[in-house]
Amino acid sequence: MASLINKKNLQNLAELARLELQEREAKKILQDLQKILDHFNELAELDTSKVVAELPLDETRKIFRDDGERKETNIGQGKEAFPESEDGFLSIPPVFK
Repeated sequence: MASLINKKNLQNLAELARLELQEREAKKILQDLQKILDHFNELAELDTSKVVAELPLDETRKIFRDDGERKETNIGQGKEAFPESEDGFLSIPPVFK
C-alpha cells in the first residue's frame, strides 16, 4: 500500500503546527508515522465479526445519571471575600491597558 503521508504532507502539517523540522527530524518522523500506519493496516485486516461489543448500544446499562433540579447551590457565595466589587460585579485589574 502506498504511503498516506509523504514529505510534502509532513511539511504542510509542520507549517500548520508552526514547527521548524530539520531534514533528519522529518525523516525520522516519516519513518515513525509509516510504522504507525502499517500497524493500523495490520489491525484493519483482523476479522472482528465475532467480537462482542463491551458496551451495549441499548438502554440495558445506563451510564449517565439523571439530572434533576438542584435546590441548593453555592452560586454567589464567596463574593464578600473578593477584594473589589462594583455594581454587584467582581472587579479585576484590566488585562490590556
